[in-house]
Amino acid sequence: MVTLGWLNIYSAVYNEENTRILDFSQRYGKQFAWIIATLVVAFIVVLIDSRFYFFFGYFIYGAMMFILLLVLVLGKEVNGARSWFEIGPFSIQPSEFAKAATALALAKYLNSRSSELSGFKALATSVAIILAPALLIALQPDMGSVVVYFSFFIVLFREGMSPYIFISGLLMVLLFFLTLLFNNVLVILSLVAAAFLLTWFATRNMILCFKGLAIFIIITGLLYLFDLFVLEKLGPVLVITAGLLLTGISYAWYIYRQKSKVVLIMYLFLIGSVLFVNTVDYAFNHILKPHQKERVNILLGFKSDPTGAGYSVNQSMISIGSGGLTGKGYLQGTQTKFKFVPAQSTDFIFCTVGEEWGFAGSMVVISLYLVLIFRLVFLAERQRSSFSRIFGYGVVSILFTHFFINIGMALGLVPVIGIPLPFFSYGGSSLWGFTILLFIFLRLDASRTEYLV
Repeated sequence: MVTLGWLNIYSAVYNEENTRILDFSQRYGKQFAWIIATLVVAFIVVLIDSRFYFFFGYFIYGAMMFILLLVLVLGKEVNGARSWFEIGPFSIQPSEFAKAATALALAKYLNSRSSELSGFKALATSVAIILAPALLIALQPDMGSVVVYFSFFIVLFREGMSPYIFISGLLMVLLFFLTLLFNNVLVILSLVAAAFLLTWFATRNMILCFKGLAIFIIITGLLYLFDLFVLEKLGPVLVITAGLLLTGISYAWYIYRQKSKVVLIMYLFLIGSVLFVNTVDYAFNHILKPHQKERVNILLGFKSDPTGAGYSVNQSMISIGSGGLTGKGYLQGTQTKFKFVPAQSTDFIFCTVGEEWGFAGSMVVISLYLVLIFRLVFLAERQRSSFSRIFGYGVVSILFTHFFINIGMALGLVPVIGIPLPFFSYGGSSLWGFTILLFIFLRLDASRTEYLV
């Protein structure tokens, strides 16, 4: 994959004046130097005893936190983000190495506490380990890298975190986009209908659900009439929300008497979802930055800006689509050759694959990633040590998130947030970061018969 990435970087920045593949004034020449250095890094990582990573996990994490603070003061500003240390002709991005440090610290902490993740203390501490570096990176700001840190919640889910928390996170993402796509009232009524249907399915009590629906309709109808003729200021969204709260109060006695955990969970999910829907518009208009709002609007089809904010994605899809089934051939991509796609050797490296190798070549690359990810899952599951398993799932989560988001934004399926494609995109920091992650786990797997306690 590293070799294929290097060849695609050469193609992405190729010009007839600099055809030597080892020209160190060009990105492909610099990437070759990074690849050679990466082989040395990988060799050193696997030479170190696996117990080093276990016993010094917190120390490595603390050192990376200090470096993340340091880069805010001494770092070089690139495209508005102070994320880099400049060392001669090279730049180092600490956030790429902080992912491995976070995975080590999380694995170290959960090694003896994964069974306690259903409790508040262990879960809160785990979340703090994940979010602390993410918050420092957000101050740079580098929101693309921040998003990647949320992939560690997959690790928490595997290690026993309540599925309700995991589902809540996925539901929030889904509701965010649905609320932007559709009217708030329609989304809330759909949530109410879904909650009643799920409660019916879970309890097998049709009479209970119809009674609850009838109470909700009566209370909400009376509130609507009261607002229509007396208050004239609540609006349908607040009326429905108030109706749900009052319906819950009327059902509190039933939940307490029957100790119906299912009904309580469904109700709390519904209330939480409705409250979240009511905050989406504010968050979108007041928290997201203008360029982030532009990207979301373009993704959802609310706005077409092929020469502005939507230029990168538009050119990316043209480039990939023009490749057809088998592609135009290596170094023959016109979109690539004439520099139509911005960041085509980094964030949009997959465009070069799609244009020059076509659908067939793209599927080969995607298959390579899927094989790697499933292989890592298999290796993680066979570990005898909880530390090794948890770290393995950290590697899986990070690689999958990068793979999914990078290719997704190249295809116009997710907003552009600017993260590299592992082992493919140009950049020494990302290449080293992914290599350290992968080879630490390979070192742990080589010692899988040992218990790390």
